[in-house]
This record gives sequence, C-alpha cells and structure tokens, in this order.
Amino acid sequence: MTEMVKENSALTLPLVALRDIVIYPRMTVNLDIGRKDSIAAVRFAGKGDRYIVTAMQKNGAIENPDPDDLYRVGTVVKINQMLQLPGGLIRILAEGVSRVDILSITNTDHGFSAEVDDLKETPAADELKAEAYRRTILKNFFEWLRNTKQGLPDDQMEQLKLITDPGEMADFISAQLLITPKRRQDLLEETDIMTRLQMVQRLLDQEIQIGRLEAEINGDVRAKMDKEQQDYYLRQKIKSIHDRLGDTVSQEKEADGYRKKLQETNIPKEYKDKLEKEINHLAAMPPMMAETAVARNYLDWIFSLPWNKESQDKLDLKQAKKVLDHDHFGLEKIKERILEYLAVRVLAPDAKAPIICFVGPPGVGKTSLAQSIANAMGRKFARISLGGIHDEAEIRGHRRTYIGAMPGRFIEAIGQAGTKNPLILLDEIDKVGADFRGDPASALLEALDPEQNKAFHDNYIDIPFDLSKVFFLATANTVSTIPPALLDRMELIELTGYTEEEKLKIAKQYLIPRQRERNGLKAGDIRFTDLMIRKIIEGYTREAGVRELERTIGALCRKVGKKIVMDDESLPALSAKTLEKYLGPVKFMPMAEEHPDAVGRVNGLAWTMAGGEVLDTEAVTIKGKGHLILTGQLGDVMKESAETAYTCIRSRAKELGLKEDFYESLDTHIHFPEGAVPKDGPSAGVTMATAMASAYTGRKVRGDTAMTGEITLTGEVLPIGGVKEKVLAANRLGIKQILLPEKNKRDLEELPESVKNKLHFVYVKNVDDVLAHALVK
Repeated sequence: MTEMVKENSALTLPLVALRDIVIYPRMTVNLDIGRKDSIAAVRFAGKGDRYIVTAMQKNGAIENPDPDDLYRVGTVVKINQMLQLPGGLIRILAEGVSRVDILSITNTDHGFSAEVDDLKETPAADELKAEAYRRTILKNFFEWLRNTKQGLPDDQMEQLKLITDPGEMADFISAQLLITPKRRQDLLEETDIMTRLQMVQRLLDQEIQIGRLEAEINGDVRAKMDKEQQDYYLRQKIKSIHDRLGDTVSQEKEADGYRKKLQETNIPKEYKDKLEKEINHLAAMPPMMAETAVARNYLDWIFSLPWNKESQDKLDLKQAKKVLDHDHFGLEKIKERILEYLAVRVLAPDAKAPIICFVGPPGVGKTSLAQSIANAMGRKFARISLGGIHDEAEIRGHRRTYIGAMPGRFIEAIGQAGTKNPLILLDEIDKVGADFRGDPASALLEALDPEQNKAFHDNYIDIPFDLSKVFFLATANTVSTIPPALLDRMELIELTGYTEEEKLKIAKQYLIPRQRERNGLKAGDIRFTDLMIRKIIEGYTREAGVRELERTIGALCRKVGKKIVMDDESLPALSAKTLEKYLGPVKFMPMAEEHPDAVGRVNGLAWTMAGGEVLDTEAVTIKGKGHLILTGQLGDVMKESAETAYTCIRSRAKELGLKEDFYESLDTHIHFPEGAVPKDGPSAGVTMATAMASAYTGRKVRGDTAMTGEITLTGEVLPIGGVKEKVLAANRLGIKQILLPEKNKRDLEELPESVKNKLHFVYVKNVDDVLAHALVK
C-alpha cells in the first residue's frame, strides 16, 4: 500500500474520524466504529482493498465533525479484521501503513472520502547519532516502565525488541506514553526522524520527572501516616499535593460559617439537627472530594431560602386600582377580582392565597398583567415557564444522590424572589407534558392545593417549605389540555380578544410610546393619527391580541428612524395615505370583498387557542355515486358533523326543490383550506349544511355572513362555546351578519356595545332558518 501511495501523486480513500486516538504506521489497534458516516466508510472499504484513512478530530467532544474539524495529517491503515457488535457497532483490527497529507475531504454516499498524498520521511543525516538516540530512548522507556509499575503485553515486548529503525521506535514508544492527543498528533505530523526522536526523548524525560515527583509525594504521605491511618491514605495524598501547590482551604472555618447561619435562620427546629450533621460531615471531608461540592451546594441552597422573610402587602385599594389602571387598559373583571383579594387580605390577613388562571389567546396581556398585579400588591415577582416540561423532577427537584441534582422550579422561584410570599406566575400551564419521566401536572397538585402546600416537599431540599402564602397566577391558551384535577384547584378568568376600539386605545396609551422610546424617537419625529392606527389594525393585523400590532408599530418607527438618520427624501412623510409606502400593500381585506357571494362557499366561525377564526368552507358537486368526500385535516367529531349535515340536507330535498334521489348520481366534496392545520369540533355543522345546500341548489351564499352551530339529523341547531371569541374574529374580518344558535343569545351580554352595533345577529332554531338567511334569494 505504501508503494501504491508513493507511485501516485494523490489517492482517494474512505476516511474515518477518530476521537483522541492517533494511529502510527506499523501500529496495530482495535477500534470500535459507531458513527453513521464512519460505519459507511468502513463498509465501503471492506468491499474493496480494505484501506482507509484515519484522521483525529481537533475537538473530541464534537459528535458530527465537519472537514474543518479534522487534522490534515492522518494515517493510511489496512483493516485486517471486521466484527459486527450489538447495537450497530463495528469492531475492526487496523494496522497503520503510512503517514499521509490529507489534501481534501468530501462527503459522499458512503461517508467521508479523502484525497491523500504520501508524506515522505526525512532520514537522519547522522545515522550513528540516530542510533544513539534510539538506544537512549529505549533505556529511558524501560526506566519509565519500572517507575510507574506499568507493563507491556508479551507480544508488544517482543515487537519492541525487534525494532531497529529509529523512526519506528519513536512511533512505538509515543503510543505507550501517557501524553495528550495533541502531542501524539504533533509526533505524527513530524516527518524528520531526528526531530521526532528528540521530541520523544523530551517527553520521556518529562514523564520520568513526573514519576519521580509522584514517588516523592507518596513518600511524604507515608511518613505522616501511622498504622491507624491506613484508611485515610488517599485523602492524605491529596492533602500533600495541595501543600506543595500552596493551596490553603479551611473546611472548619467554612463549617463555622454555616453553623452561624443555622443559628440565625428560622428553619423548623426538628430539621436543624439534620443540617448540623450535614455541616459536620462537610467539615470532615477533604476540600477536593466531589462530595464536598455537593454538600456545599446543598447548604448554600438551604440558607439562601427565605424561611421566614415576607414582604408587606400594599393594602391601599385605591392606590392598587391606580396602578392596575395605569398599566393595562380595560380588563375590568380581572382588576375587580384583584381588588377583591386585597380587600379580603385587609379583613382576614391569614386567609389562604387563591390560585387564579388567566385563559385567553396569545398577545392579550396575560403575562404582563401578572407583573402589574405584583406591583399593585407590593410583592416580589417570579415566573416559572411550564411550557414543554416533561420531567416531574423539574417540579419536585432531583434527589441529591444524582449527579448535578438541583431543586425544583418552585424552590428556585422562591430563592429568586427572596421572600416566602411572592407572586409566582406559572406560564403556559396548559402545555405541561407527561412521559416515562413522570407526570409534572400531577406534581403541580401538591404545590397548588391550598390544603397541601403548607408543607411542600422538594426532593433536593428535603425539608418541607410553606407555599401557602404564595400568590399563584397561571396562564393558559386553553383549558382543554389541563388535567381536571389540576383545573379544579384554580379559579379561571377568561381574557378574550380586544375590539378595534380597545386596540386603538391600547396602541395610543402603551404601544406607541413604548416603541418610540425603544427606537430612539421623540414625540415630534413620528405621529400616529387615529385613522392611521385603524388602518394598521384593519389592513395589516388580524389577531385577538395586540402583539402583531406592536410589531407593526415598531417596524414603522424603525423605518422613520432610518429616514431621519439617512436624510432619505425618497420616502414621503408617514400618514394614513402613505402607509402602504412603508408597510407594502394591505394584507387583509374585509371578508365581503375577499369572498363575494358564491355558490358552495360559506364563512364558518371556529374557536382556536389563538382566539376566534373564520373558516372558509367550500363544497362542490361532481358526477359520481353519492359519496361524501372530506378534506382539510378534519377530526372525527367534524367528520361526524359533516355526515349528519349531509343526511339532514338529503332529508330536505323536497323543501329545497330537489329530486329525492338527486344525490345518487353526485359526489359531494367539502374542503376546509389550510389542510396542514388539524381542525375538529361540532360547531361547523350548520356551515357544512349550508355549503352543501348551496352546491345542490346552485343558490349563492352571502359573502358578508358567517355562522356557527351544531346540527342534528332533524335539522335542529344546538348551542356551542367560544361565542365571544368567534364574534370578535368575525368583526375583525368585516363580517356584517352572524347566524347564532338561539340558545347562545345570552352569551352576547359580555360583548362590547361597539361590536354589537356593527353586526347584525340572527338567532336560528333549525337549518331552515339558517338557509333562509344565508342563501341569496
């Protein structure tokens, strides 16, 4: 193989990246290959002449190295044996052939492939000097083996005795020394044999000196020990090393500091004896033991917790109302509930804190409202993000027997707040998961149950902590994914989307000043008129909250800032008329303009975690055999609603002016756009029934009308949920008329008058009422 490499200026071979391993020529090693690319390269080589190139990674921690992560000098090796191991590993017996310079590396279907060129070694100019180095190195190597009490296997000892070439001798001994991978690589890259011999000699001298120093340290340790101290040999050895380094760590002094803290803290008396044992245990341990850091970290956590430190509530209700009104527009019910809680604190200071859950779509201010409540009450604020948590230990903490153990999220939040009665926000409580690591939602029950959380148990702290005075607030987009037992412990307050008038006032009072300040603009640099804000709300944002509205205002501030800094005259002054020059064409048009009256197309109303939505529902008929086709990622409930609507419309063939067997020669296809988004629920029943009736009769459906309601086989329209969110969504999209089940009439009491005045509500009892108002006559 060496001759083949030399005869060609370059050769392409499969490449295997190694972690912290260097293979020298004429060296035989066992390698376990586990990475996908490396296995592919080995299998590819096994089909041919079994030659591969090995190159070491610059950083062994990288799991999937790129070509730039590898050294450019490697070794051509021949695979003598291959063995398939359990778990997908391959064990190979490889023999080094020659040093090569890696010219380029490419990624192929069979792993990495390298173009290599042979590295020619420079022989020693003075052969006698090289031989002298070889003998000296061999002598020092045997001395090192004796000092370190290391041994070589018999086969390697026989191989060493047969080596006469100085360069080969240097490579062999380099592989045996306890040196860093980088030094091994440096020796591989050294092609001058004399220089390589000198490098190995220096390394041997260093290792011999280290061995002598270790022996000296061992001697110092033994001199200090007597027969009763044999069990403490290793500890004394470490102490001797620290003495030589000049380190001075006083465990007893540190333990005295912890004892003083223990006397000052208000930890329950029955647990102080336990902590005293922990402190004494720490004092007896050597400073460099891993267990010392664990004990120190545990005691630091214990004494950092506010066992008896509380903040005083601001019980001035008028001032609290001012703070809430200043920070948030509207939300009267929520503000009233907070003031009720403060009033109870005045009358009954020892009353248990409630657990309130804000439920609503994103962007309506649930998280920021919690911060405002903390300010109004004068309490410390801490936030726990629960979204995506699967491990129960995140709530209850890890047991200290595990490496890297830490307290749970509740104890961390208490430590962060610094008081035992903070306001803790449990963000995204509806997105807590569960898997083989436990059920975090169940672990939350103990923390949130007023009857249990007086003695909350964290596995790491292992001392009950009183959470009964914590004011818990939770946020969720939906209650459907919250376990019933957890939901039962919380008081729900719903935050629906904002109306256009509310968004206008929020933008003027909060969003515009905040974005102006963040983007470095003064009040005179940019001016937002009511007309311009309305145009942004109607044409560029279509959401329940105000998050996208704030982003759009921020974008305008940045564009105006750029215009000011660059003195750009190409952009006109910002106004309602020039808004499209800054933000581009209007993104959203009123539904009546986007979807005029059409056959088979109906505007349905749906509820999602992001608020209400208008579903564009389509139905067409084609020649067929009476099949019903449904597309758009519909759930089982929605499919059953479609079949119910289909049967209901067929039963009304005579009233619709259709033949009784009209459906036998027609296939009906109902489609809900955004096919990648799953949809489910019963409230699209009347929507699908209307779409089918329109497709069968050829009568158009009003484009300015939207509807919602569950349908029965007899055509009765049943009530549904989420009315407020659906109506607000219809209002955002410019709908003029909404068809609602008659039993949902009472749900409109919560709607703002400004929305009610814009819309015409029709309350329907059955599908005949729906068709009469939805189909164009």
